[in-house]
Amino acid sequence: MTDTQGIKTVLHPVSDLAKAKDVYIALLGIQPQADSDYYVGFDVAGQHIGLVPGSKMTGPVAYWHVDDIEAKLAEVTAAGAAVHEAPRNVGGGRLVATFTDADGNVLGLVQDK
Repeated sequence: MTDTQGIKTVLHPVSDLAKAKDVYIALLGIQPQADSDYYVGFDVAGQHIGLVPGSKMTGPVAYWHVDDIEAKLAEVTAAGAAVHEAPRNVGGGRLVATFTDADGNVLGLVQDK
């Protein structure tokens, strides 16, 4: 069984990135560390909070950080989860995947190389 490093990333779907960014700046008290037209990200208190415009997500998704994304995905699917999005490289060697639990909740995995 592979270990997790805990939930360190939470992504939020947003319809208006500029308005959402202002709200999160006010909430977190910092400027974003990543700021583009397609993604805004804040690193605060050991967590990464991301704003994703135009996403198909229906709500925030918590991402568990793992050392081996393929192994962890195999473990959770063997336990009854279903793959929602297969692992993919999102840049810089970072792999992400999502799966659904038995109740249809979407959970995420992140592996940094």
